Amino acid sequence: MSTNQPPQAAAAPASGGGAPDARRLRAILITVSIALMAVIASVSGLNVAQTHMAVEFGASQSTVLWIINTYTLALAALLLPLGAIGDRLGRKPMLITGLIIFGAAGVVAGLAPSAAVMIGARVAAGIGAAMIMPITLAVITSTFPEEERGKAIGVWTGVAGGGGILGMFLSALLVDVADWRRLFVLPVVLVVVALAMTLKSVPNSRERSTHSFDTIGALVSTIAVIGLIFVLQEGPERGWTAPITLISLTVGVIAAIAFVAWELQRRDASLLDVRLFRERGLAGGSITLLVVFGVQAGIAVVLFPFFQAVLGWSGLMSTVAMMPMAVMMMMTSGLAPKMAAKIGARSTMTVGVALATLGLALMALFVSVDGGYLSILAGMLAMGIGMGLSMTPSTEAITSSLPRAKQGVASALNDVTREFGTALGVAMLGALLANGYRSAIDGRLDGIPAGAADTAREGIANAVEVAPETGGHAQGLIHAAQQSFVDGWQQAMWIGAAVMAALLLYVALRGPKNIAPLQPDGRTAP
Repeated sequence: MSTNQPPQAAAAPASGGGAPDARRLRAILITVSIALMAVIASVSGLNVAQTHMAVEFGASQSTVLWIINTYTLALAALLLPLGAIGDRLGRKPMLITGLIIFGAAGVVAGLAPSAAVMIGARVAAGIGAAMIMPITLAVITSTFPEEERGKAIGVWTGVAGGGGILGMFLSALLVDVADWRRLFVLPVVLVVVALAMTLKSVPNSRERSTHSFDTIGALVSTIAVIGLIFVLQEGPERGWTAPITLISLTVGVIAAIAFVAWELQRRDASLLDVRLFRERGLAGGSITLLVVFGVQAGIAVVLFPFFQAVLGWSGLMSTVAMMPMAVMMMMTSGLAPKMAAKIGARSTMTVGVALATLGLALMALFVSVDGGYLSILAGMLAMGIGMGLSMTPSTEAITSSLPRAKQGVASALNDVTREFGTALGVAMLGALLANGYRSAIDGRLDGIPAGAADTAREGIANAVEVAPETGGHAQGLIHAAQQSFVDGWQQAMWIGAAVMAALLLYVALRGPKNIAPLQPDGRTAP
């Protein structure tokens, strides 16, 4: 397979001369995994402290959501530009700088006296994370030899996929046993460890290029990502037809079109050669990650209310209940490279997507109020295995589609795809669940006072909260809300399964046949 891309400047060799030995490669992999864990854990960690922040800061729900979402927004918007800058200035200096900024922001957030300071600290943390995340994968792809690269990427994808759930579990544990501000202790500790190990173990590599940096492409891509991610984050809260939502959507779409047009005419000096999406590897890997991470994030949105409002579990117990899926995902991410080597990348991805589709269908078929956790466990396990098998070859397909000198950009593209998928999945499956719940509960509110019925229509948590005010109808209202939630769940799961089935067909027909080794001039091996 050839990308027909003009020769690119090769990356400078890793400092220290010669290829790292097995011991140093292991140290490098541990280092970037710890750094990645700090970033991933911070994406979902604050979700378990929303009530605590609202009370302590006297903040509205909208402000609390901004505290959570500004981190993801800054991270997603800056991944491509900072990944490209890391390629040019050196991946090790970029990683060190990102770790310092991220760690300092975590300290400020942990001591923040107000919501405004907290939002500022979260923006800074997002900037630091955007320096760290693409570099962690770029270090692997530019340092590990071909025969070891797949295994290392498998570990990376396992941490990236399961790290969010693990981070949420540790965060919930800290909130339960200590103060919510202790949430920032774990990422800061991870950053300190990663920084010390980076200074000692991680080699430097960078692109030697005679072309000027694509500043316009970087700016336009940032505007596009901010606009589109903002829509997905704020649309459910502000309304899909609200003026700010429509303006943001318009700006994001126009900027995305402008970015593609600009990159098409830049050729050699482009931030991202969009022509490469004609290739099966980049297109197939990106689409698979977009859908898989979207479904995973959407599943988390519906699982936690099920555990807490339907089963009555605490936040900590709810995160424990998610762990089997995360463990399966992390284990099979490490096994995927071996499977891909035996049966091919496309076959491995097809099996993975098929299992994830089966998992969604199992949850839709068997979930029930009376069946509880066991009614969804088999589906969760199948989903975890399927996502692990599909994520690793998809990630490797993306990174192998760009030359070694552009691995910061390749890694950033992988991360941007994941962030878009996550935001899209949360918005879409969350909306489907909410609409399904409202439709189902409307027919179960006979005899409920009008005010309480209106509150119950807003969501299952609202129904549980208002139930005591309905007197003798309390238990009936709670049961109606629980059953309506399950009905909405099934609707969301079936639609998710249909989307995954479409992806399955695409991967089976158009997925990458194999993962070609990286070439310094930007061409993949035949």
